[in-house]
Amino acid sequence: MEIKVNFLDKLRLEAKFDDFTVIADQPIRYKGDGSAPGPFDYFLASSALCAAYFVKLYCDTRGIPTENIRLSQNNIVDPENRYQQTFKIQVELPPDISEKDRQGILRSIDRCTVKKVVQTGPEFVIEEVENLDADAQALLTLQPGGGATYIPGKDLPLEQTIANMAGLLAELGIKIEIASWRNIVPNVWSLHIRDAHSPMCFTNGKGATKESALASALGEYIERINANHFYAGVFWGEDIANAPFVHYPNERWFQPGPKDALPAGILDEYCREIYDPDGELRGSHLIDTNSGNTARGICSLPFVRQSDGETVYFPSNLVENLYASNGMSAGNTLAEAQVQCLSEIFERAVKREIIEGELALPDVPADVLAKYPGILAGIRGLEEQGFPVLVKDASLGGAYPVMCVTLMNPRTGGVFASFGAHPRFEVALERSLTELLQGRSFEGLNDLPPPTFASNAVTEPNNFVEHFIDSSGVVSWRFFSAKADHEFVEWDFSGHGEDSNAQEAATLLGLLADAGKEVYMAVYDQLGATACRILVPGYSEIYPVEDLVWDNTNKSLLFREDILNLHRLDDDALADLLDRLENNELDEYSDIATLIGIEFDENTEWGQLTVLELKLLIHLALGQFEDAHDLVGAFLQYNDNTAERRLFYRAMDAVLEVELDDELEMDDYVVNFRRLYGDARMDAALGSIDGTVRFYGLTPTSMKLEGLDRHARLLDSYRKLHAARARAANA
Repeated sequence: MEIKVNFLDKLRLEAKFDDFTVIADQPIRYKGDGSAPGPFDYFLASSALCAAYFVKLYCDTRGIPTENIRLSQNNIVDPENRYQQTFKIQVELPPDISEKDRQGILRSIDRCTVKKVVQTGPEFVIEEVENLDADAQALLTLQPGGGATYIPGKDLPLEQTIANMAGLLAELGIKIEIASWRNIVPNVWSLHIRDAHSPMCFTNGKGATKESALASALGEYIERINANHFYAGVFWGEDIANAPFVHYPNERWFQPGPKDALPAGILDEYCREIYDPDGELRGSHLIDTNSGNTARGICSLPFVRQSDGETVYFPSNLVENLYASNGMSAGNTLAEAQVQCLSEIFERAVKREIIEGELALPDVPADVLAKYPGILAGIRGLEEQGFPVLVKDASLGGAYPVMCVTLMNPRTGGVFASFGAHPRFEVALERSLTELLQGRSFEGLNDLPPPTFASNAVTEPNNFVEHFIDSSGVVSWRFFSAKADHEFVEWDFSGHGEDSNAQEAATLLGLLADAGKEVYMAVYDQLGATACRILVPGYSEIYPVEDLVWDNTNKSLLFREDILNLHRLDDDALADLLDRLENNELDEYSDIATLIGIEFDENTEWGQLTVLELKLLIHLALGQFEDAHDLVGAFLQYNDNTAERRLFYRAMDAVLEVELDDELEMDDYVVNFRRLYGDARMDAALGSIDGTVRFYGLTPTSMKLEGLDRHARLLDSYRKLHAARARAANA
């Protein structure tokens, strides 16, 4: 994690990281003002808080209340060496906690990350750099040795793959840091990496070794910057919206036809039948969310139709709305990337067929599993922790290169079906297992949903979306039937020799061609890596096609400009915005950040703002107090917001009660209102009534995005890619 420090007045310091700001000072005896804890105080508090977190985690997963649990920490300083200290953590437990849980709580404290880092002894590197922001040295903590470790599916050794990808990111000016590692069973590693400057840009990697997991994470990061996935759904600012290109130098813009018809230059007849079966799709549905530049038209990206090599232009809006991250990959070679892309597409399509069809899969025989001792060791590690594991052949009778590893949690009754795909049986099986534990602790396996016999819950479209996002969707009990719908096949789609990836890519493309599917591919190489994106219309979509008409992300264009200019709107414009908020079938509890594509700081009022609260604030600004009062009641009953914000609305509720009752006088209550809610909250509540306070808590901004630091950091990341593409196009 990158922490940037600013020097404030006197001895006060400001540390900024992610969306947080921490102020430090020194005690008066050290010539400070004592206005905030000192740096060492924060360090001491961190270990106590970390210990308490693990206690809370242990208790929550077992339904143990923590109200009567107390924890404290004292540091005992050696009088002869003040750097030699003993940290004593003590926990007081109520008498009704069992002896087993008492020992479990003590063991949980021993897992404290702060404690373990201190005990291991962190290494400090102190250096001078010319420019902190320009220093693009990768912050990777894993430095692979100089060997040559080959794994199936990679055209170069892991060491060279990692070095090439890390070097590419450094050249782009992207600092990559490893935020976390996990290795909870043998031969199953996962890690989380992110941009130190823009932590919203992150990926997860998985593999049988640390090196393969790091290569996986870096590869995923490179695929996502090439496909602009980190920046999907957000506003890229007016400068980029009006730049010579927005997404890629080879994009084309098309104007909608008469009566908002789809322009002739986009898609082909095959795709139009899939994306517009009822003739409802209009050109305005396909304006891209990122630029919002309706005057410029429909931004469309070239994809090559694999059946005949023709170029077909796909609106970027369509790709973003339907495919999410499915079918994108980076590789040492194009063939390597293609195999990964196509494997993902098969994995998710076959998974969907199995989950929604409630199919029962055959078990992989023990003698076949025995051929892969490393994978078997990971499975046994899970079973030794009390999690039964089922290993299934998901190839549907040898038709597709897909495997499945399913975990059961007897403690909670939850299950998790993890799928993996690759032309090689072993690699697909390994991916199923590593995907199962990617980024998860044993405690994280307590959140799995139980299986169900309710078919409608399994076949409901959003269930597949949940499976795609984090595999947290529901699985049918029929999936666990001992009577399988297909026979087990020890399949093999692998290639051989130096061009094995090319052979495998051709085999996978052949499977799609045999199924009557058209395949469209875009290749990206402007950033210095080889990456591709593959679309298979009618097969590889994640979201329903009807979303293009009924739930398109570019609905943000109805609201974005007015919401960002909220403080500048007159009453007529506010009334018009309110009308749109009320008549576009929006979920009142959905957040404004997602609606308009702005990365607000999650810890601010903007970051917590919902459609309901925005409507409430507009009613107040318009003097529509009865409507505002109704929404205050709904906010207090259902909205999950900060304690401070809820107290403001409790004060607002009381003020509105008096304001709307002709028999009550504000002067009779305001003194005690102030005693209960404080002067600052009451000034805001009363000001919201008399018009001196508008949109309390929401700091003014505009389409120029002033004051939106988190969003600015995301755009900093994108501008690096945009500049690199411009350089490549002009080279």
